[in-house]
Amino acid sequence: MPFSLPLAAAIYLTIWWIVLFAVLPLGIRSSEEAEEELPEGADRGAPASPDLLKKAAITTVVSAVLFGLVALFAKFAE
Repeated sequence: MPFSLPLAAAIYLTIWWIVLFAVLPLGIRSSEEAEEELPEGADRGAPASPDLLKKAAITTVVSAVLFGLVALFAKFAE
């Protein structure tokens, strides 16, 4: 491994958060678009179904692939 363990964890977590923010808006429909009944005072633009566990899983897989590519690049760029 071209990185120390703390550095590798920091790089992976940084990649994970960046990918999460890229994945969050995918497939989102507002409650208004989904034609759901909303309680009084609810925001019409709130997501009808955010699917956060599914997005966290996608983020983890994509981040692992990207981290692997970064590690390979670091190893062969020496």
